[in-house]
Amino acid sequence: MAARLVSVNVGMPKDVPWQGKTVHTGIWKTPVEGPAMVRRLNIDGDGQGDLAGHGGEQRAVMVYQTESYDYWRDYLGRDDLRPGEFGENFTVSGLNDHDVCIGDRYRIGDAEFEVTQPRVTCFRVGMRLGVPEMPNLLVSQHRPGFYFRVVTEGLVRAGDDIALTRRGRHELSVADVDALLYLPDRDMDLLRQIVDVPALSPGWQQSFRDMLVAHETPTAPTQLPIGVEPGWSGFRRLEVTATHRESPTVMSIRLEADDGSALPTPLPGQYLTVKIPGAGDPPPMRSYSLSGDPAEGSYRISVKREDHGQVSQWLHGHARAGSVVESAAPRGDFYLIDGSSPVILVSAGIGVTPVMAMAHALAAMKSLRQIWWLHTTQSAATHAFATEVTALLESLPDARQRVFYTVGDGTVAPRRLDAQSINALGLPTDATAYLCGPTGFMDAMREALTAAGLDSGHIHTELFGALPPINPGVVGALPTTRPHPPEGVPGSGPRITFARSGLSVNWSPGFHTLLEFAEVCDVPTRYSCRSGVCHTCATPVIEGTTVYSPPPLEEPADGDVLLCTATPCSDLVLDL
Repeated sequence: MAARLVSVNVGMPKDVPWQGKTVHTGIWKTPVEGPAMVRRLNIDGDGQGDLAGHGGEQRAVMVYQTESYDYWRDYLGRDDLRPGEFGENFTVSGLNDHDVCIGDRYRIGDAEFEVTQPRVTCFRVGMRLGVPEMPNLLVSQHRPGFYFRVVTEGLVRAGDDIALTRRGRHELSVADVDALLYLPDRDMDLLRQIVDVPALSPGWQQSFRDMLVAHETPTAPTQLPIGVEPGWSGFRRLEVTATHRESPTVMSIRLEADDGSALPTPLPGQYLTVKIPGAGDPPPMRSYSLSGDPAEGSYRISVKREDHGQVSQWLHGHARAGSVVESAAPRGDFYLIDGSSPVILVSAGIGVTPVMAMAHALAAMKSLRQIWWLHTTQSAATHAFATEVTALLESLPDARQRVFYTVGDGTVAPRRLDAQSINALGLPTDATAYLCGPTGFMDAMREALTAAGLDSGHIHTELFGALPPINPGVVGALPTTRPHPPEGVPGSGPRITFARSGLSVNWSPGFHTLLEFAEVCDVPTRYSCRSGVCHTCATPVIEGTTVYSPPPLEEPADGDVLLCTATPCSDLVLDL
């Protein structure tokens, strides 16, 4: 049967109430009567609410098939599905996801189009249809639909024939490529072919290239020193064996296993999440970077005393040899990557701690890499680790240090570590940079280093507070209040601790998922599909167990949980 354009559907973005939120979305589409002009970025009269995930040159026209409409009418028991209800611009017949290939070109009316990628699986299609699990179903049932790039602009209208003008390289179908991204048991031969398809959109290209690198270099050097031992599950007791004042407000605390054994070797730059039984009920938790030599067999954290910091105040006032804290295993993906390229370690204030561990690791292996140490603090009085850092850098053959005092003193004039000073340093543009400090500082440094010629992909940052939310299309997504317990009667279920947000609260069975629970607590969250497909909500579990309902299409990495389909089985500590 010849392929045909059944309906052209457009709609401008609007604000829609949904689960107590407001979502700005263009997924509501209605059919157009007569001809419609298709342009490079859009169809006249159409728009997208979230241009980060939809629209643009690579996703100018969304396509869905009447055959899939028939399938969903039977599957969902629905008789109310009309063209445009899956958010598509073109409702077509005869272009099955198993037959259409990435890179195929089609002539419709006066215009020509190229297939660039399958549909992006976001929650809004489920919101539009009133079926929250719809993103999961689109993938699991191999009926995602796909996007067109506009090769030649022109008029189209319902009833136009659709003519194939060119097949895509390697003839990889939309359904197969969608499964390659979202489903387990990937075919590596297909993965190698899809990265060789120039029509595939850049975002999907990069995702597949990352998968291929991870598959083909599973033992690629990612750490110093080699031979990192596994950590442990949950929390274990660690004993304080020594403390040391690094500055008037910073104290280092050395921790050892309470049974005297050597602790697992962390990656240089990782952190501990510690729980202080004596500081409150429930015991408060905080995360602190490991600041010592990763190979020592013991751990050192360095804590700045904060005026309103419950844990830091307790540690400064009570931590001494013989004290006991509880700690999760070292974790975090901010760590020194092995290699031969130059290294730039950039820090502000107490942000010095993770890059201290990196400097220790470089010194321990007598690294020949060119190393730049850039640090800013108020003055010499607040400059923690000054002597220790200098000794480490002097032990390295190609290291240089620049310190910027923002206040200065009688002998040193104030200087700022900013774009101007970065530009004046002549930093090597092939370097890998590691940044730690306040969020505004890291943003400014990233911008300055990129402007100085560094590849933005080689600039790594550490953030201990709540991660910035990813809530596509949600108006006012950034919480304006501190995390708090849900309103109403307190729950009686397992205790859920959001470690980054500093909140512990009991679960209530009135919630369907941990994601919903976090949202009502105003804990910053990250999601896209909300149905166990995209893994945007994957969150490290520090302690506890969960169960999925429904199960995700692919399990996350060991130690992670997908909040959008999970509920707790026990008390739970999340790195959120």
